[in-house]
Amino acid sequence: MQISDIRLYRASLKLKEPFVISLGSITHADNVFVRIATSEGITGFGECSPSLTINGESVETCFAAGKYIGRALKGKDPLDIERCSAIADSVIYGNTSIKSAFDIALHDIASRNANLPLFAFLGGKSDRKIFTDYTVSLDSAGRMADNALKIKERGFPFIKVKLGDGRENDVGRVREIRMAVGEDIPLRLDANQGWDKITAISVLNDLADSNIQFCEEPIPRRDFMILPEVRQASPIPVMADESCLDHHDAGRLINLEACDYINIKLGKSSGLHKAMKIAGIAGEAGIKMMVGGFMETRLAFTASAHFFLTSEHIIFSDFDSPLMMQEDPVSGGIIYGSGGQVSVPDTPGLGAFVREDCLESLPSERVV
Repeated sequence: MQISDIRLYRASLKLKEPFVISLGSITHADNVFVRIATSEGITGFGECSPSLTINGESVETCFAAGKYIGRALKGKDPLDIERCSAIADSVIYGNTSIKSAFDIALHDIASRNANLPLFAFLGGKSDRKIFTDYTVSLDSAGRMADNALKIKERGFPFIKVKLGDGRENDVGRVREIRMAVGEDIPLRLDANQGWDKITAISVLNDLADSNIQFCEEPIPRRDFMILPEVRQASPIPVMADESCLDHHDAGRLINLEACDYINIKLGKSSGLHKAMKIAGIAGEAGIKMMVGGFMETRLAFTASAHFFLTSEHIIFSDFDSPLMMQEDPVSGGIIYGSGGQVSVPDTPGLGAFVREDCLESLPSERVV
């Protein structure tokens, strides 16, 4: 089998309302779909949602790098994912977002060829339930509290809270949210690198009694060498996110004893191939993990949900982004149920694809 055709599509999907984090505001999910066809008639789909502030990519850079990668992969065996990943890395450094879209499409092809659901192809089982949180965007304390209460009323079992613009503001936000939603529902904090070491330690100690499950990336990722100090001084578990892109980062953070948990995102890890390596290293070290994402549709989050089922050490999920979009271009894929439950398809392959009518409406380029 050979890769015979590759096409890149650009999509700009409007959100129901702006999504704000410490790194900026998002009004649209500006994403890239990749469709790979093979000589045997099997087609695979992938997707990425590039982030200028996190992985240094945009739709434009994804198209440019995607054409370099695609040219190198044409004619290659799509079932040899190890080699395809190595080829992509040899063509261009970094660019983990667009590499993840290619990787997901290749895994779609390989698992469809094996006539297995993707989770089974990866060695996982479907006997675990997945429950996603829902995120409160960064805003005034009052509006964040109102939004958190709406999330609780919708039945989500966990509320994720975006923070990161200052100690007093952030402590006040969490206090007001806790007053609105009560004491029982767990909160998950995400500072998106917004604090310095002193502020992080102060905020996390101030909120020790607030039923917080963990805090993601409290300080800038470049300061990972002092993340162990934050972890040791914090009564709240610390989760590495932006500081952990691939398995090399994971090994470094684990050796430093820098974090309690790791957040794996396919757009950071270059896709499932390296995400599985992160999970293996973390699992061996007894580190629990979360699977999250950027602003992808249900297509890429379906791949993330399949990945969730591959390790008992993956215990948290953050799959709410598709619920924030005004439209859904995906057929098949994960299904959102009551109480934040996420169901994973058990059909061969990824079990999700972009509808043809949607693809036809999107600007696209064929890799030649």
